[in-house]
Amino acid sequence: MLQPLRPTVLVLAAGQGRRFARSGGTTHKLDAMLGDVTVLEQVLRSVVASGLAYYVVRPAAAPPAAHIDGMGHSIARGVAATADANGWLILPGDLPLVRTQSLMAVALSLATYPVVVPQCGQQQGHPVGFDRTCREALLQLKGDTGASAVVRSHRQAGTAHTLQLDDPGIAIDIDTCDDLARAQALLTSGNFGQEASLGKR
Repeated sequence: MLQPLRPTVLVLAAGQGRRFARSGGTTHKLDAMLGDVTVLEQVLRSVVASGLAYYVVRPAAAPPAAHIDGMGHSIARGVAATADANGWLILPGDLPLVRTQSLMAVALSLATYPVVVPQCGQQQGHPVGFDRTCREALLQLKGDTGASAVVRSHRQAGTAHTLQLDDPGIAIDIDTCDDLARAQALLTSGNFGQEASLGKR
């Protein structure tokens, strides 16, 4: 078990998913079916299996004319709601193929480094890990740029660790209906892991 440090996974599920709708999606992308459950439920399966505490950041209740929350604000809301956590793994809710082992590896690395950025090959992914020394910086996040400024600051200080993982799922997000179809094909193939890639961007 992850004893020295047990961070909380913040599952970000407050985005609007406009690209998915523009590509022909008839539901929110996190509510789209992938396998026998929704995209978000696929993510939560991996999170629950890790044994880590987690908190799902849902859309903020607000009138239609209110400012739309971005990823940065979603992270800040999640950290504020779990302020006593030992650290946080930031996991967008649209990465349904991320492995449980990847969550655990990032969590374990937080016992040594204040910021942990997973990478598969040359592709950076999620969850990005932050220990509790990053709490105040995370609470100040706004807009839609996520926590990139916090990561950049730690890279400049030499305190951010790049964690190489053999898991393409850390970077396979569902933005369009085509992404969803490719993810479904990977799940159906039954051998996702070694050479699977969506070939996006």
